Amino acid sequence: MAASRTRHLCSVAVALTLAAAGPATAASARPAAPDCLREVLFVGNNWDGTADVIRSFGDYAKIGRISVVPDKDARMAEINADPVKWIYFQAIRDTVGEGHDQFADDMYSTPDGRSVVVSRPSFADVVSIDLADGKVNWRFPVAGYRADHMAVSPDGTRVAVSASTADTVHVLDIATGRQLGSFKTGAKPHENVFGKDGKYLWNMSIGDVNTDLDGPGWDWTKGDRRITVVDATTFRQVKVIDMRQRLDAFGLKDFSDAVRPAVFSPDESKLYFQVSFFNGFFEYDVATDKITRMKTLPKNPATSEDRTTWVNDSRHHGMSMNPAGTRLCVAGTMDDYATVVDRASLQEGPLVPAAKPYWATVSGDGKDCVVSESGADQVTAIDFATGRKVASIAVGDHPQRVRLGRVRADWTGPGGS
Repeated sequence: MAASRTRHLCSVAVALTLAAAGPATAASARPAAPDCLREVLFVGNNWDGTADVIRSFGDYAKIGRISVVPDKDARMAEINADPVKWIYFQAIRDTVGEGHDQFADDMYSTPDGRSVVVSRPSFADVVSIDLADGKVNWRFPVAGYRADHMAVSPDGTRVAVSASTADTVHVLDIATGRQLGSFKTGAKPHENVFGKDGKYLWNMSIGDVNTDLDGPGWDWTKGDRRITVVDATTFRQVKVIDMRQRLDAFGLKDFSDAVRPAVFSPDESKLYFQVSFFNGFFEYDVATDKITRMKTLPKNPATSEDRTTWVNDSRHHGMSMNPAGTRLCVAGTMDDYATVVDRASLQEGPLVPAAKPYWATVSGDGKDCVVSESGADQVTAIDFATGRKVASIAVGDHPQRVRLGRVRADWTGPGGS
C-alpha cells in the first residue's frame, strides 16, 4: 500500500513538473526530475535484445538492465506460422542485421519513469515494457514488416515510429500505444525529429540501402528519398524537401540525397545532416531552403573504398549538438572514430578512436557527447569542450541508439528495490 501511494505521489509530481516547465529539448532547458525520479541514459543493445541503463553523466556507471524481448517466444511462434513474416524476418537478419536479429532499434521512457517504449525491427512492432516487472504493457504492430527509428514529442506524450517497409510513420500515445495518426513518407522512412515546440514532425526517408548498386550512377535505383514535414497534430503534409535538387544546386550531382541522422540548431534555423556514402555532413538553411555549407571529415586509410562493404550505405551515421549550439559531435561509423566539430568554423577536433560508432547523443548535464560503439559493445563519452574522451562503459551486444530518459530513483532493474 505504501509503495502504491509513493508511485501515485511520484506521478503527480511528474505531471506538475511537466505542466510547469512546458516542452523543452536542450539538455540545459529540460525540467529537473522530481526527487522520486532520476535521469538516465538508455542504451539499446540491438542484437541481444536488451537495454542497459546507465548514469546520464559523470562516471556513466551502469544502473540496471532490462530485456526488451520478454515476449520473444510468442513473437517467434507468430513468425514461424506465417511464411511472409518468416521471409521478412530472415531478410532483416541477412541484410540490415548483418547476420543478426534486430531487437532494439530505438527507445524512450515515459515521463513518469515507469515504462520504456522500444521499436523492434525484427518483430515489426513497438512495445511498452514495465520497468518494475519487465512485462509488456502494450504492443503496436507497425504497417509492413519492420520498425525503425523513433522520436518523442517535447512533452513526452507522443512517440513517432518509422515503418520502413510500408513508407509510413505512426504516431502513438506513449502511455497506451493507441495510434493518434499516421502519414506517408518517401521510400524507407528512417530518422524522425520533432520541432522544439512539438508543432511539426520531420521524417527523413533513406531509400533502399541493402542493394549493391552503390555507385553514383546507380543512385536513381535507391527509391524516392525526401524529407517530409507534417503538422504533428493533424498529420497533414506541410512541406516536402527533396535534397537532390539542393545538392545539385550546390554542385554535388554525384552525392546521395539519402538524409541520415540530422540535428537542428537551438533556434531551428539550421539543420545539420549526414547522407549516405559521405564522410562528413551538410548545413541546410531552413528559411532560404538552401544548403549553405559542407564539411568533409577525414577518411580512415584502413577503410575500404568499396561502398558495398559499408553497413547499410552508411559512411558516417550519428550526430548531436551541445545545448549551446556551438559544437557538433559526429560518429564516423565506417571510419572508426568520433569527433567534435566547432559549429562556427567547422573545424574538427581530435579523432577519438571508436569501433563502428553508430549514434551520438548529449549527456544529461549537456557537457559530453555519448556515442555507441557497436563494434566494441560499449558507449564512450567525449567532452564537447575539449573533444577528448572522458569514459567508456561496457554494454550489451551491438549498442545502437542511446537516449536520455527517466527511471524511479531507487530503480536497479525489474524486480529490484
